[in-house]
Amino acid sequence: MLPSYYEFQNPTKIISGFRALENLPYELKLLHAKKPFIITDQGIIKAGLLKNIKKSFNESDITFILFDKVPQDSSITTVRNLSEIYKSTKCDSIIAVGGGSVIDTAKALNILITEDATDLLQFEGSDILTKPMKPLIVIPTTVGTGSEVTGVAVIKDKGRNAKVSFASQFLTPKVAVLDPRMSITLPKQIIASTGMDALTHAIESYICLQKNPVSDAFAWAAIKLISQNLINAIKSPKNREYRFSLVNAACLAGIGLSNSIAGIVHSLGHAVGGVCSVPHGVAMSIFLPFGLEYNYERVNEYIAELLLPLAGPEVYVETSSENRANKTIKFICELRNELHKLTELPQTLYEAGVPRDKLEKIARIAIDDGSVAFNPVELEYEDALKILKLAY
Repeated sequence: MLPSYYEFQNPTKIISGFRALENLPYELKLLHAKKPFIITDQGIIKAGLLKNIKKSFNESDITFILFDKVPQDSSITTVRNLSEIYKSTKCDSIIAVGGGSVIDTAKALNILITEDATDLLQFEGSDILTKPMKPLIVIPTTVGTGSEVTGVAVIKDKGRNAKVSFASQFLTPKVAVLDPRMSITLPKQIIASTGMDALTHAIESYICLQKNPVSDAFAWAAIKLISQNLINAIKSPKNREYRFSLVNAACLAGIGLSNSIAGIVHSLGHAVGGVCSVPHGVAMSIFLPFGLEYNYERVNEYIAELLLPLAGPEVYVETSSENRANKTIKFICELRNELHKLTELPQTLYEAGVPRDKLEKIARIAIDDGSVAFNPVELEYEDALKILKLAY
């Protein structure tokens, strides 16, 4: 059934290919940018991934400023410090090279620069921003966040020991560059966790309240690509075709999610990440089956449909219609088991290092997360705590 009303937006230009990075100077020229501020982290530097970007500028008149010390769990203080560097060096654009933390930091930096502000928290929430941002180009190096095409940023507020969300159409990057060379050095466990992150994005966008035919198409394509390539990418880490498929899947899932919004899997994941610094992809992998079980009664028809892109037409046809939803959840659990065997990806909160005495606090934060509003079933504190205990 079609929704009576929906909106869909994807303003980001996507450049995808095995030599996509070579287009950087041209894209900056189109954006009238000559001095980008490149932000990344030490992992990218040590992996030598920045060399291809630098090489792309060799025959251009572009100069850049580099900041390569974005922390794994970026904070408001980091963003404020970066805004001072950006202003003092008179940059005119931003290039984010990295995973979720780097990309979110770049988006938050763009807020302070555009608004000429120092207090990031005054822009917390949805649709607070009113001004077009500085040109932002994102080059993802993981295979899961999808942040290169979303208008959302999540930054840690260490004062509250919580993650703060910012959402606006103005935060959406101008250009996303998908080049498999930028993910070729990813450790196997990061492939597993970010792949499960992307899978969660796609599945939640398919079952949550703002789903629509366009977001469904993106989610469906992403789920199929992840199912076909995630395990293969871990077993054959140097195969660029598998990596390329996952990079594109993450992008597709991000587009779907940014339009249909997430649900309680993300609510719980944001909370456990804020309280215990559990990596987002790890949290998504742990909570995804529990989220589907919690929403089962309300959206089992949608969950059943997902068996087709997940397991393929043969399994779908062989499974009776009344058992397809359960088979979908079972398939995801089996996928997690395989990832655990291959990479030791945590399957429980205990394995992820979460202290049991933090569960109550996590539950309280989760029920106030913005994603709760779009979940098919309302999440109460007792329900959140029950899921956390089951996932422990």
